[in-house]
Amino acid sequence: MSTTTAARSLEGESTASRSFPSPYDQAPPAGAEGWKDLYAYNLVFQDNRRAVEEAKFWFCDSQHWPTVTKPFETIGFEFAVGCLGQYNSRQLLIPTANGIEYRMHNGYLYMSPVAVAPEQIEARVPQFMERAGHYFQNWESLLQNWHVKLRATIDEMESIDFSALPEKIALDDVLSGKGTGPGTELLGDYDRMIALAYRAWQYHFEFLNLGYVAYLDLFMFCKSVFPRISDQAIATMVQGVDMELFRPDDELKKLAKLAVKNGLTDVFADTSDAEALLATIGGRSGGAEWLAQWKESQDPWFNFTTGNGFYAHDEYWRDVPSTPLAFIKGYIDRIHAGHDIDRDIQHLIVERDRITEEYAELLDGEALETFRGKIGLARTVYPYVENHNFYIEHWTMGVFWRKMRQLSGVLQAEGFWPQANDMFYLRRDEVREVLFDYVNGWMVGAPAIGPDYWPAEVERRRGIVAALETARPQPALNTPPEVITEPFTLMLWGITTEQIQNWLGEGDQVEGTLKGMAASPGIAEGPARVISSASQLSEVQDGDILVAPVTAPSWVPVFGKIRATVTDIGGMMSHAAIVCREYGMPAVTGTGTGSTEIRTGQMIRVDGNTGTVTILD
Repeated sequence: MSTTTAARSLEGESTASRSFPSPYDQAPPAGAEGWKDLYAYNLVFQDNRRAVEEAKFWFCDSQHWPTVTKPFETIGFEFAVGCLGQYNSRQLLIPTANGIEYRMHNGYLYMSPVAVAPEQIEARVPQFMERAGHYFQNWESLLQNWHVKLRATIDEMESIDFSALPEKIALDDVLSGKGTGPGTELLGDYDRMIALAYRAWQYHFEFLNLGYVAYLDLFMFCKSVFPRISDQAIATMVQGVDMELFRPDDELKKLAKLAVKNGLTDVFADTSDAEALLATIGGRSGGAEWLAQWKESQDPWFNFTTGNGFYAHDEYWRDVPSTPLAFIKGYIDRIHAGHDIDRDIQHLIVERDRITEEYAELLDGEALETFRGKIGLARTVYPYVENHNFYIEHWTMGVFWRKMRQLSGVLQAEGFWPQANDMFYLRRDEVREVLFDYVNGWMVGAPAIGPDYWPAEVERRRGIVAALETARPQPALNTPPEVITEPFTLMLWGITTEQIQNWLGEGDQVEGTLKGMAASPGIAEGPARVISSASQLSEVQDGDILVAPVTAPSWVPVFGKIRATVTDIGGMMSHAAIVCREYGMPAVTGTGTGSTEIRTGQMIRVDGNTGTVTILD
């Protein structure tokens, strides 16, 4: 269903106020009846709260959760969005921003920012300055401590191992007077794994919101002293930084260059069988050096997912080595074709300094000093805005999902569900009940109840999730405000007043043209390549323009092939926008429907200066 036809009048055709559907009026797709029962009560729109929930504007966060979220996977946004709110409203006391409410609707995540009462803003300012100021003044030492804390959390998660309960308690445990059995450890380890993930997500936001705040502070200052400055000019002032998020891709390039140097490129003709390919390399001259580099690159940089880290089915490079090997082959091919595969950081730095100095020349005295200070702070903290993504979404969550799949496999072997990863159709509190059922049956020497209950229930839920996946989510729900002003909504998600009008079919639309966010400057023309998942990246050809609902950081290895990027959602500070700017590539984000209105093969023009995408065919 198009967003134009989805738009409706809130109180009939006579009213001038336009609105998106109410979640209470939108039925689920056929076969998904009863879907709300799969999720916790606080995650869905409750009937007795209709007046309250319809008074709020909700937008779909398809940037982070682009597909239907299974019951166990809600842990991602419950921890992430909850911890984001904690740092805004309880830890940092950001004057103008609290947290974000969230609800599930037809399997997708919707968000509604919580406003700060106007009368509270002034009182929060000095508290925020004291708390945030301490971090800004001690950024490097606190960030170093952050790495220590997070690595200890990851190591503890790695130390947990889920295995089937033994036939009997080990004799050494009995004779030592230990007094407890392995069922106690199993229950405790599950609780500990959940708690460790929760801890990691609190670390995630310890610095992230400050990174956004520093950039927003620079942004607002520039808008006040340079009224005509573009959003892109401000973004350019902080580009060209050395981000650790690019290290996985840099490791692939290093391995590709070494394969060329050591005469191993013919081995990469077929990368589908990783074990056989690596064995062949081991038997070749120069292979030992390459394999040593391969092993060194893996830890930690191959803890990188082809998705975004929020889904149990995301595949990680270290678990599926054929994925990085295929990317290495792509770089080998480009080297043989005479291309420079390295990112031109120096060009970005030159452009950054040129833009910065041009605007600095317009200031003097205190204003110039303030400008310099805000630029310096933003450049110091800006790298974390992307770097955290590797350490939390990729590395930490990679370990978490690997351990949870291990647990699911244990319970499948005990007959609780038919397929290895079926545990994710249960809520995490239900998994705790299953574990107690399993442990209790083991303790008393009688069969657990779960194998007679869960297989049929899992199949029912599998059918509901599959039915939910047949319908695309509404971009938003209820009546939007007259003007979108919440800064994070604008910068991160690209939810602007103009974009909402476009979704409603009320904007200044031109046939064959899509409007979005001017996320990365430049103009490019070429054939569109529409992809919806990492499994399609192999289809990308040289000169294509990538069109997707949303991109993932691990898609960077194909950026050397493409001319521009178009996404359905995302603002100036979205991952897609930042990565494209760092690669000097035009990008238009937040088009809303680009991936459905554009077809693979169509010639399109992407104008990253104006935020327009034109279908030329």
